[in-house]
Formats: sequence, C-alpha cells, structure tokens
Amino acid sequence: MFFVRTASLKDAEALRTLLSDAFHATYDAFYGEQKVRELVDAWHSIPALKARIEKKGGEFLVADDGRRLGGMAYAAMSSKLAKTAFLHQLYVHPSCLRMGIGRDLFAELESCFPDAEIMRLEVEPRNAAAIAFYEAHGFAEVDRTTSCGGPDSGLPAIVMEKRLG
Repeated sequence: MFFVRTASLKDAEALRTLLSDAFHATYDAFYGEQKVRELVDAWHSIPALKARIEKKGGEFLVADDGRRLGGMAYAAMSSKLAKTAFLHQLYVHPSCLRMGIGRDLFAELESCFPDAEIMRLEVEPRNAAAIAFYEAHGFAEVDRTTSCGGPDSGLPAIVMEKRLG
C-alpha cells in the first residue's frame, strides 16, 4: 500500500529514477529515446529536483510504500495567473499503474492550494491515457502551446484547466 507524503531532499535520487522510468515509458514513442534522455537530464537533475522540493509556495508529493516510490506530483501557485495553481508533474512508475496512485496524489494536491480557484496543466497531445485521466478528474482543454515545460521548448501541449472548490 502506498501512502502520500511530502517529498524530502532524501527522495531526490529515487525521484530521478522514477521520473526517468516514467518519462521513457511515456515519451520514447513520441520523441525517441535520445530526446527523452535529454529532457530527463535537463528537467530532472538532482539539483533541479531539490530546488523544486524546497520551493516556497509549491507542493511536492510522493507515493511511498516504505520500500520504493510509486509516484510523484508537483504543483505550485502560478506567478503569472492569479488564483491559479499549476500542476507541473504527476507521474506514476510504470510498474505501479492502475493502482490508484495518480488519483491519490491528485486528490491530495487539490487540497494544498486553498487560495487557488483554478488548477492548470499541460499534457502531450498524443498522451491519450493522461488526457483521459485528467478529463475524468474534471479538467477540460482551454488552449494549446508549443512551449511545454518551458519557453521555446518546441514541445506541443494541450493546456487543461479545472475549477477548484
């Protein structure tokens, strides 16, 4: 059984492994193994993970069964959009899919931002499983971008939102 808790700096190595495994399982078919490795190295380095774990105004959660991390989620209040929490990441290890981990992580995140009226996220347009998950949790498409994950990334994404409260 996995329990949702706040991530700590001690989780950084396990998080990098989880995210690498999840990214390759999810995105290799879309971008190729080399591009995914570059994204993991750029976005999920140990220093980058530690910075997100320590970021004020953010919530970094893990699903932990005492032996391993089965999933993770990270959200923070938007610096550009008023009363909007941005879900930056929600990933479940490929060996732990369909166990309710994503649902549990998301349920906890929804309660972490009492001042937020909206939660927003970006999702790869070909990631049908993620889109279906977010739609099942009340999100709807509101826009599209070609800069998923950062300015000038060149990666397409569907922008989805959900009203909170």
